[in-house]
Amino acid sequence: MHGTKIIILNWNGEGHLARFLPGVVAAAPEGVGVVVADNGSTDGSLALLARDFPQVQVVRLDRNYGFAEGYNRALAQVEAEYFVLLNSDVETPAGWLEPLIETLERNPDVAAAAPKLLSVAEPGRFEYAGASGGFIDYLGYPFCRGRILRSIECDRGQYDDGRDVFWASGAAFCCRASVLRELGGFDAGFFAHMEEIDLCWRMQLRGYRIRVVPRSRVYHLGGGTLAAGSASKVYYNHRNNLAMLFKCAPPLQRAVVAVVRPPLDLCAALSYLAQGRGDLFRAVGRAWRDFIRMHPSLARERRSVRGGRVAEARGIYRGSVVLRYLLGRRRFDKMM
Repeated sequence: MHGTKIIILNWNGEGHLARFLPGVVAAAPEGVGVVVADNGSTDGSLALLARDFPQVQVVRLDRNYGFAEGYNRALAQVEAEYFVLLNSDVETPAGWLEPLIETLERNPDVAAAAPKLLSVAEPGRFEYAGASGGFIDYLGYPFCRGRILRSIECDRGQYDDGRDVFWASGAAFCCRASVLRELGGFDAGFFAHMEEIDLCWRMQLRGYRIRVVPRSRVYHLGGGTLAAGSASKVYYNHRNNLAMLFKCAPPLQRAVVAVVRPPLDLCAALSYLAQGRGDLFRAVGRAWRDFIRMHPSLARERRSVRGGRVAEARGIYRGSVVLRYLLGRRRFDKMM
């Protein structure tokens, strides 16, 4: 496995590093290096790394660039054939990495592979951030095998088949360094949230496949970047999702989104207001405002992204996952 590097992006995550990094180092196969890219932390992260993890390479960034640009800057300083991007709050059992690398080595057209993502708190339940492989519906709403919106299934082995998916979770994302660099990395303008889905979409437009490999499993704590229910999380999820659709979607899908998403997002904003969450209501408004302001730059990016396509992306559900959810169909089962 020489030529593989595990890269953990850290920002003020001293507690997560102390808890999870020993397991990552212990489970790393021979020849696999572990790198911590520090996003300008102001806590004791760097002191902890120097004291307790001398075998771990440290890449120091001068400030917090977020997930997308932070990884872009860090990976520019790391040489490897395969990058394994790993959140700092992920528990890695022995043998988790080998199936992912084997998948890339045996399938030259697979650009990224992901493990099955389970919960640290409830190991028998899927974890929200990726479960057993991700998809989106026609309006751009993400969901997973094992997680439909906020409904998360128990893992009974029902999604243990390896298969192509639409996106691989950024919590544990194994990819070809050459493809990531060919595509310019993550969209730096996203800062955080949706950047891995956007990258996977762009990979597919270039003719590559994305795989989930459930023989590999990891356990994710979750919520380490932005807490669930935070205004920043709502803002980035809405804005970045709209930006991704604008850049990547084929013309018909983009037209449908332009008509249907505004009233749906307005309903979401009003529901926040009804819950007494004026901050979340305003976050949706800011997301739309900034998305509209981004139109000129997004139009340029769209010409580049769509102009270089050799195929359309697979794994887009030709319906509404929100409607399914409201009708009580909250399990993935044989949806796709």
